[in-house]
Amino acid sequence: MSLRAVITDWGGVLTPPIAQLVRAWADADHINWEAYVAVITPWLTAAYDLNSAPNPVHALERGECTPREFERLLAERLVRIDGGPVRGDGLLTRMMSVGQPIEAMYDLLRGLRADGLRTALLSNSWGDAGYPRADFPSLFDTVVISHEVGMRKPEARIFAHTAQLLGVAPADCVFIDDIAANVAAAEAAGMTGILHSDPETTAMRLADLIAGNRGA
Repeated sequence: MSLRAVITDWGGVLTPPIAQLVRAWADADHINWEAYVAVITPWLTAAYDLNSAPNPVHALERGECTPREFERLLAERLVRIDGGPVRGDGLLTRMMSVGQPIEAMYDLLRGLRADGLRTALLSNSWGDAGYPRADFPSLFDTVVISHEVGMRKPEARIFAHTAQLLGVAPADCVFIDDIAANVAAAEAAGMTGILHSDPETTAMRLADLIAGNRGA
């Protein structure tokens, strides 16, 4: 490969793990966790299966329904620990705004740009909550948010779209994500994939790729 660009996911890569953030929201809102898992697991399982029928997660991430509509759908299916109803209004803001960005990943991205690599954010969005957009100009050359472009991971077209915005071929891109299905889809689109687990491992994998690129 000729490494020219690095594309990264947001939630779970530049933030703490999504499951950690969602559990913190559930605890703060006194949500019955078992009820939440029973509702969301089938939706998320289908969301990363390209052969599955569309569900509310597909619609939300592609911008085919509004965050408010999704909040209402989800809240209607949940229950509080005390048995009471769940407040839908603002649910996604409360869910997605409980974690701070990972500074080590910020530093990594800034270092990549300083070394001349182009960078992009490619994120499946649950509304705009949680995105610190003021940070983006120092981190990314381009930003692709799923509901803004009507596409979502793991659809092949969103990877091609992001590479095109960067002005590079997919084969010249590294893609970082914490979801294996998204990494596999990026690789199928011609990119080199890194399945993220922690900043240190991702940084070492990128360093190896950069060193190999310079030695090629």
